[in-house]
Amino acid sequence: MALHRAKDTHAEADDPYADLFASPLSAHVLPKHRMPAEHAPPDVVYELLHSELLLDGNAAQNLATFCTTWTEPYVGRLMSECVDKNMVDKDEYPQTAAIEARCVSIIADLWHAPSGDGNGDGDSSGDGGGGVRPRGAVGCSTTGSSEAAMLGGLALKWRWRARRQARGEPVDRPNIVAGPVQVCWEKFARYFDVELRQVPLEPGATGMRAEQVAAYVDENTIGVVAILGVTFTCAYEPVAEIAAALDRIEAERGWDVPIHVDAASGGFVAPFLHPDLVWDFRLDRVASINASGHKYGLAPLGVGWALWRDADALPAELVFQVDYLGGDVPTFALNFSRPGGEVIAQYYAFLRLGRAGYRRVQQACADTARYLAAQVRQMGPFTLLYDGEGALPAVSYTLTDPRGAGFSLYDLSDQLRMRGWQVPAYPLPADRHDTVVHRVLIRHGVGRDEIALLADDLRQALRRLATGTPTDAERTGFHH
Repeated sequence: MALHRAKDTHAEADDPYADLFASPLSAHVLPKHRMPAEHAPPDVVYELLHSELLLDGNAAQNLATFCTTWTEPYVGRLMSECVDKNMVDKDEYPQTAAIEARCVSIIADLWHAPSGDGNGDGDSSGDGGGGVRPRGAVGCSTTGSSEAAMLGGLALKWRWRARRQARGEPVDRPNIVAGPVQVCWEKFARYFDVELRQVPLEPGATGMRAEQVAAYVDENTIGVVAILGVTFTCAYEPVAEIAAALDRIEAERGWDVPIHVDAASGGFVAPFLHPDLVWDFRLDRVASINASGHKYGLAPLGVGWALWRDADALPAELVFQVDYLGGDVPTFALNFSRPGGEVIAQYYAFLRLGRAGYRRVQQACADTARYLAAQVRQMGPFTLLYDGEGALPAVSYTLTDPRGAGFSLYDLSDQLRMRGWQVPAYPLPADRHDTVVHRVLIRHGVGRDEIALLADDLRQALRRLATGTPTDAERTGFHH
C-alpha cells in the first residue's frame, strides 16, 4: 500500500491537469527561511505568489506615494524585452546607452541647460530630426532621486574641497544647508561626513524661505539644497530668491555657494504647468538638479536623473573609467549593474506624450487636485495648507481645531484605510512639529471619479468619527 500511495502522489504532482490549489506545494505553508528541497511547477508558484501579493494595498488607492502607479501596456512590453540588458554595459548594449544619452539631452533642454560648444543652432523642440542644439550639460540615469541627490551632493563636496585646498584652507568641516528635505539628504550627510544644517519651518511656511539662508551658510558650506516640491507640503521653495540671497552673501562675504535643486517631483511638473517660473539652469548659481523619472516623469519605478549644468560642475575624479565586458565605460553612480528597461520606458513616455501630452496630463492632475481642495474646504473641520495651485498636483490640510475635533488625522487615516485609501498623516518638520497634516497626491491614473469617491468616503468617515456609529448609508449600502 505504501508503494501504491507513493506512486499516486508522484503521478498527481506530474499531472498537468491537476488543480493548482490541490498541488503538493499548495498543501504547505510556503517556505520562509530555507529554500525548498525540490522544484515546483511554474504555474503553481505563480498563482501562490499572486494570491499572497493580493494582501498588498491597491496601488491606485495609494495617495501617499509620488511614484507612478499606472502605465500603458506597451511600457510593460518594452521593459520585458529589456529585462536582460544591463544598463552599465554600454559596450554590449550601445543602443540602450544611446537612448539614455537622448533622455539626458531632452531633460537638459527641458531644464534650460546652457548651450554647449555652439556648433549647432537648431531649435530645441525635440522634433526628432536631429536639430536639437547641443547642450553643455552632463548627466546620467540613476535608480531614483535618492541616488541622484547623493551624486549631486558628492559633486558639491568635491568642488568645495578643491577650492579650499587650492587656497590652502582646511577641508575638515563641510556642511550643506537645506530646509525640510527628504531622508535621502540625511543619509547623504551621514554617509559622506557632511554636516546637515536643516533650516526650520517658520510659522505659516511650507518650505525654506530665502531670508533664512544667511544665518546658516558660511565658508564651509558646500551648497544649498532647494526643493521643487517639498515632500511634506508639496510646495515649491523659491529657488530664484534663494539664489539672489546667495548672490548678496557672495558680494558681502566672498562665499560662492552653489545650489542643488532637488526637483524629485517638480522637475517634470514645473516645465509644463509653470513654464515662467525660473528655478533651473537659467539661474547661474544652480549647479545641478535631480529628478525622479518614476514620479511625475511618468515612467515606472526604477529611474531617476542627475544633471550638472556643464562638465566643470561635475569633478572629473568622480567619474570612473571601467574596463567592463569588453569596453571602457565611464560611470558615475552608487549602483553598478541595473536593468535598462526603466530608461527605455522613460524615453517611451517622452516620445509618446511630447511636450503637449505632458502638459495635458499634468494639467488634468492639477485640476483634479483643485477639485479635491474645494471638496475638503466645504467639509468644515479642515484648514487647507496647500490647495494644488502653483506647485505639485496635490492637496494638504490640517484640522482647524485639533483639540476640539474629538479625533485626530491619524484616526481619520485609519477610517479611510477601511475603504482601501492610503492617506498619510504626519507632523510637519521642525519648528512646526505640532501641526499634523494629511497629504493627498494626484498622479497620472488618479482620475476625477476616483477622487470624488475619496471625498464621499472622507465625509462618511467624518460622520462616523463624530457619532461613533455607522451612518445610514453604510448600514444600507446606499451612497448619494
